[in-house]
Amino acid sequence: MTTIAVTGASGFCGSHVAMTAAARGADVLCVGRRPGPVGRHVPWDAASHAPDLRGADVVVHCAAAVGDPVPGSPAEAAMRAVNVDGTARLLEAAAGRPVVWVSSASVYAPGHGRGRIREDHPVRGHLNAYGRTKAAGEALALDAGAVVLRPRAVYGHGDPHLVPRVLDRVRAGRLFLPGGDVALSLTAVENLAEACLAASGWPPGAYNIADPVAYRRDTAVEAVLRAHGVTARLHHLPLAVAHGAAVVGEALGRLRPQAEPPLTRYAVDQLAHTVVLDVSRALGQGWVPVRSLHDYTADVARALGPG
Repeated sequence: MTTIAVTGASGFCGSHVAMTAAARGADVLCVGRRPGPVGRHVPWDAASHAPDLRGADVVVHCAAAVGDPVPGSPAEAAMRAVNVDGTARLLEAAAGRPVVWVSSASVYAPGHGRGRIREDHPVRGHLNAYGRTKAAGEALALDAGAVVLRPRAVYGHGDPHLVPRVLDRVRAGRLFLPGGDVALSLTAVENLAEACLAASGWPPGAYNIADPVAYRRDTAVEAVLRAHGVTARLHHLPLAVAHGAAVVGEALGRLRPQAEPPLTRYAVDQLAHTVVLDVSRALGQGWVPVRSLHDYTADVARALGPG
């Protein structure tokens, strides 16, 4: 029986990886501050010490600090302690075991030219601490010979970030989105979990992970709102206005470094420009993504039921 250590197994992505691995007969070590949904808990604080990986055959590193903190804030320092320093500790503890390191498409350079992103797209110019620290952490992982997965906008059951933020921004039946409609890659958490469990046998390097077909932003948002029973009209905020509001929001955020700004340049960049991942490299390794946004919204609508 294979023993898989999953860091961050109490979190959104990590819990799906742990449950999928256990369902397939693996022995699962849930490595992190809190117990995971299955298997044995191995306590670990990524910001302070190396994990105990004894008995593990494979390591899937999902633990990460996420968010969009104000530059130079304590929150940014805490993010670096987990995403960069924690990675160094994890790699040292892995001691030659296969490591699958879950990164993010946020490492890619912002702006235009992301209509079909391959893994050799520039990794630079990050607009927030999350992109910077994930890029620095994955660089360590790549240097150590790990397989690095780059999903984008992971969604699914238990999502604490993406869909809740969309729903939270509906005001008086209206939702403002920056710029016009664009094509965007999204990643079903089930598709990411499949990749995490398969990737330990892939050649080292970076792999984009996303649903095989990109979505139109507005259509995807409307489908999510409808599934959750939320009625709202979408409004397109001119890109220049959205960018200016983000700059002001970040400046004001420096006065309250403990809280994230309501709108940032990173958020505008991710929503207002086409961002489509080329997943052919992962497909070439035999990875088969079977889940789609339609499956997710259908499940949500059924769960909520009439009314």
